[in-house]
Amino acid sequence: MKTSLRRTLKTAAAATVTAGLLAVGAAAASAHVHVDPDNTAAGGYTHLTFNVPNESPTAKTSKLEVTLPTDTPLTSVSVKPVEGWKAVVTTSDLPKPVTVAGATVTKAPSSVVWTADEAHQIGQNEYQAFALSVGVLPDAGTTVVLPVTQTYTDGTVAKWDEKTVDGQAEPEHPAPSFVTTAKDAEPAPAGTAPAAADSSSTAPDSGDAGSAAGWIGLVAGLLGLAAGVTALIRTRPARTK
Repeated sequence: MKTSLRRTLKTAAAATVTAGLLAVGAAAASAHVHVDPDNTAAGGYTHLTFNVPNESPTAKTSKLEVTLPTDTPLTSVSVKPVEGWKAVVTTSDLPKPVTVAGATVTKAPSSVVWTADEAHQIGQNEYQAFALSVGVLPDAGTTVVLPVTQTYTDGTVAKWDEKTVDGQAEPEHPAPSFVTTAKDAEPAPAGTAPAAADSSSTAPDSGDAGSAAGWIGLVAGLLGLAAGVTALIRTRPARTK
């Protein structure tokens, strides 16, 4: 009976492990290009990290292009160097002027293209991270969509440009995106003193409290001295005539 129970437990454990491995494999197979911002506050700057897996069983990823928005342009775009990859930022005329941080903008970065040398192309079961520093982020609640085009060494092109719709299944090639959040609270100007206490408050300030404590201590000391003198007088023996 015990032997049978042990075999059953081992079989169940093996099945669980196998299912877990299959789930991991399925997740890896369905992986896609996505973006991770480290800050989403409107009016600020953020670092965007694009994680790019190679999904071809026979070819390598040799080129990546990120298309930047033109309706809510990012006027500042900097690229973090990646060994073996050359990056080019292209600036273009906007379809129409846009106001950003109070200024009218007619041109803005429109795309970033990374191209790998042969030794640094992304191979099977590999991925690479590409990072940008961008700003200024648009108003809170704005969905920033960043379509990506991934090119393989065999000429295959994967376009990650399909918009995700709430309540619907994720498309086969979703475009990387994120939603901006409320603007961070602005810090008080340097040198600004903390707000003063309400003048209607009945609590004494530190100076009054210190004075009151001093007088109370003095009175207590005098009372103690008087009590000591009185006790001394009472305990002294009367002189004999």
